[in-house]
Amino acid sequence: MDVLNLLNSHRSIRKFTDEPIEDDLAESIIGAGLSAATSSNLQGTTVIRVRNPDTRAAVAELAGGQTYVETAAAFFVWCADLHRSAVACEMAGGEFHGGMTEHFIIAATDCAIAAQNAVVAAESFGLGICYIGGIRNDPAQMTELLDLPDQVVPLFGLCLGWPDQDPALKPRLPLSVTLKNETYDEAADRDGITAYDEQMREYYLERTGGKVDRTWSADMSALLGKESRPHMKPYLDSQGMNQK
Repeated sequence: MDVLNLLNSHRSIRKFTDEPIEDDLAESIIGAGLSAATSSNLQGTTVIRVRNPDTRAAVAELAGGQTYVETAAAFFVWCADLHRSAVACEMAGGEFHGGMTEHFIIAATDCAIAAQNAVVAAESFGLGICYIGGIRNDPAQMTELLDLPDQVVPLFGLCLGWPDQDPALKPRLPLSVTLKNETYDEAADRDGITAYDEQMREYYLERTGGKVDRTWSADMSALLGKESRPHMKPYLDSQGMNQK
């Protein structure tokens, strides 16, 4: 039950105290993350801890002005990594076939699973976290900042720190919508989404003191009703990923 309570109490934290995170604790958290399941033992994740204040400031700007990238006690960039596996292929006398979409999916999935493992470990110590997808606003610049080789793609950042806020839990879609039995039965989905929209409207109104009146459906319309980072496909191609 303690684990379930921990998982169900997850929140994104964007304000942190000045208290540092000891290196031993940070390494234990990342190590726990990298102990997660990995397809075919690929271990296609590389984590880069960014300490340099100038680099952090540049990342924060690239991510859309997310200042908590700079103020968090620790900041990590999580990368899908096939470069290391390509080196291993060469060491074994084999040939690396780059550009396979399936291999990129494996590495990206590995990375996400490992990061979430690390998040759970961090939250078990009372730390707060915030994922930073905004690093994909300019992945080419991120690649240059971090000196990433071919076959490595930065997927997201992760802020860790001791919380200096206590935000309300953001409701999730009901299981009646997201948990299916046997087949994709969507008969009750619209009713479930309608009820969830009202729940989210109340959440936003309370969170913002009545300034934001928004629903999940409206958020999805805004998110998916336009192109989103169309530069990602040519960037992936430039890094030798996702071509075949």
